[in-house]
Amino acid sequence: LSGTENRLVSLPLSRIRVIMKSSPEVSSINQDALFLTAKATELFVQYLATYSYKHGRGKEKNALTYTDLSHTAEECETFQFLADILPKKILASKYLKMLEKEKRDGEVREDNEEGEEEEDEAKAVGDSVGS
Repeated sequence: LSGTENRLVSLPLSRIRVIMKSSPEVSSINQDALFLTAKATELFVQYLATYSYKHGRGKEKNALTYTDLSHTAEECETFQFLADILPKKILASKYLKMLEKEKRDGEVREDNEEGEEEEDEAKAVGDSVGS
C-alpha cells in the first residue's frame, strides 16, 4: 500500500493479514481487499463504540465501559452476534451457583425422562397384552 493509504487506517495491516490468512479458504490477499477490510473493521468498531456510548451509561460518566459494550451486544439485534465475545461480567460466586443449578436441573430432567420412558414402556406392554 502507498504511504497515503496506510495512513487512512489505524489498525496494523500486518495483523489483519495474519487474521485473514488464518482462514483455510484464503490463499492470497489482494492489497485492496486488505485495505478495505481494515477500513471496514475500523468503521465497525467506531459504530459499536458510538452506539454503546450513546445507549449506555457512558454519557453519565463521560466514558465508555465494558458493561456498555456487553449490554449493547446483548440487547441490540444488530450486535447480538457479539454476545459470546462480550458477555456480561458476573462474579465467580454467581457463576458457580449458576453451574450448580444447571447441574441439578439437568439431573432432575434426566430423572423425569427416565420415568417417562418407563411409563411409555409399561403402557406399550399393557397395550400389547390388552390386544
